[in-house]
Amino acid sequence: MSNALSKNVEMAFKKGQVIPAHPLALTAERKLDARRQRALSRYYIAAGAGGLAVGVHTTQFEIRDPKWDLYRSVLELAACVMDAEAPADFVRVAGIVGNTRQAVSEAETACDCGYQIGLVSLRAFAGARVDAMIAHCRAVADVIPVMGFYLQPAVGGCVLPFDFWRRFAEIESVVGIKIAPFNRYQTLDVIRGVVASGRAKHIAFYTGNDDNIVMDLLTTHRFMHDGAAVDVRIVGGLLGHWAVWTKKAVKMLRACQKIALSENVPREMLTRAIEVTDCNAAFFDAPNAFSGCIAGVHEVLRRQGLLEGVWCLNPKEGLSCGQAEEIDRVYAAYPHLNDDAFVARHLDEWLR
Repeated sequence: MSNALSKNVEMAFKKGQVIPAHPLALTAERKLDARRQRALSRYYIAAGAGGLAVGVHTTQFEIRDPKWDLYRSVLELAACVMDAEAPADFVRVAGIVGNTRQAVSEAETACDCGYQIGLVSLRAFAGARVDAMIAHCRAVADVIPVMGFYLQPAVGGCVLPFDFWRRFAEIESVVGIKIAPFNRYQTLDVIRGVVASGRAKHIAFYTGNDDNIVMDLLTTHRFMHDGAAVDVRIVGGLLGHWAVWTKKAVKMLRACQKIALSENVPREMLTRAIEVTDCNAAFFDAPNAFSGCIAGVHEVLRRQGLLEGVWCLNPKEGLSCGQAEEIDRVYAAYPHLNDDAFVARHLDEWLR
C-alpha cells in the first residue's frame, strides 16, 4: 500500500487525461463477460485514453453485492490489460464506496490490484455531518491517494458544501477531484473550497459534468486567496460519457487544453460544446432523470460491436422508452463525433 503517486503518474494526472469510466460487460445471463471486458480496456488504451476508472458508477455499484461479488474481479481484469498494454504513466483509478470499514477494505483491494488512486463516493454519508465525511476520507487516504467525487444526487450522490471541499482539500493525500454534480453553483463550491484551502496547485480537477464537458475544459476559474487571484483549470475528464467515442474524446481534450492556454476560444468549440451535451442527453437519458444512463452507454458500445447487449446486473435497468431513437438522432446529427471506423478496424484484435 502507498499514499503517494509515482512521479510519472502524478505528472500525467496533473496534465489532464481522458479517463473513461469503465463499463461492465455482461452476458445475456448477467454473468461477467471477461472477453468483452478485456476488449473494452484494450479499446480505451488504443484510443489514447490516459487512464481508466474501474469499479465506479458506470461499472455498476451492484458489483459489490454478495450476490455478484465482482469488485475484485473487474479490477483485476482491467489491471491485467493495463499491465500488458498501457504506458507506464497510465492512471489507474478504482471506485471506492460504502461506510468507512467497506471503503478502507476496497482501498486495500485496489492497492493489491495495482491501482494508484481511489475515487471516493460519499453516497453512504447522505445526511451525515461534514466532520464524519472528512474522517472517512482521511481513513481512506491513509491507504491510497484519494480523488474526491461530487456525484449528482439524481444518481445517488449527496450535496457537499463549500466547507467540506475546503477541509477535504487539506488532506495531504488528496490528489484530485472529479466534479460531477451537473450543477454550476455546486461546481463552483468545489473549486472555491480548494482555493480557500491553499492547496489548489496540488490538486487536479477533472470534469464529470457530462452536461458541460467542453465548457468545463475551456474555462479558467478565478478566485481570491490571501489577497491574490488564483486561476484554476479543469484539466481533464473522468466520465461515463467518455466510455464511448473515446478516440474522438482524446482529440477534443487535447484541442481544449491547447485553446485554454490561448487568448481566444474559437466559436466552433462553443458549438461543439452544445453538440457534445446533446449527445450526452441521449446517452445518459436526461429526459427520464438519467434512469437509462448506464444502458445508454452500453447501447453505443453494442452498436460498435464491443458489447453483445445492454444488460445490467439490475434487471430493472435498461433503455428508456424512446432512448434508442434519441441515440439514432445524435448519431445522424453528429457523425464527426463518433469513432465507429476506428473501432471497426481494431475490433477483432481487441476481442482476441
